[in-house]
Amino acid sequence: MTRLSVFIASSIDGYIATLDDKLDWLDAAAVPGEDYGYEPFISTVDALAMGRGTYDFISHIDPLPFGDRKVFVFTHNPPQPREGVIFWQISPREALAQWEEMGIRHVYVDGGQVISSFLAEGLVDDMVLTKVPVTLGEGRPLFHPIPLCRGLGADRRDQLAQWHGQPDVLARVSAFLVRAAPEGIQRSPRIVPAMTFHR
Repeated sequence: MTRLSVFIASSIDGYIATLDDKLDWLDAAAVPGEDYGYEPFISTVDALAMGRGTYDFISHIDPLPFGDRKVFVFTHNPPQPREGVIFWQISPREALAQWEEMGIRHVYVDGGQVISSFLAEGLVDDMVLTKVPVTLGEGRPLFHPIPLCRGLGADRRDQLAQWHGQPDVLARVSAFLVRAAPEGIQRSPRIVPAMTFHR
């Protein structure tokens, strides 16, 4: 089974970038040399999924900073082909089915619109959200409106697993999500650790 994870930072008021797609505010808040758990996380990842906006933000980097991991970009307007990057116009469930056929075990889901699309389908397994002590007032939202569907709401068990204080007063929330099972398949409930505080 392919595991889908979110690992992302947002401002206190829920934005992941300014309206002109800048991340200066995030860089200014970070402690130099501190990766806030990114390297241990990315070391477990086999592939990345993102939207066109996120891809455009990093497309000038050559090579992309993900090693030999495949990058899947969800877009209705694909740019020029690029080695190691696959441009898709398929649904989250179709993507998950293809990843499982490919034998991809762990996918890093990134970018507000793509994250919201996978959450709307109940497909995200776990999420690490770092809250940065900055308010932007406006910008690119982390979460987009999503419909209530099977696997969300009363049938979903979103569990707050951990709340960690990070260097320079950033806070990180880890949540384990119980993915909605296909019809006729039962999944064992996950054991989620109690909420912990670290100072």
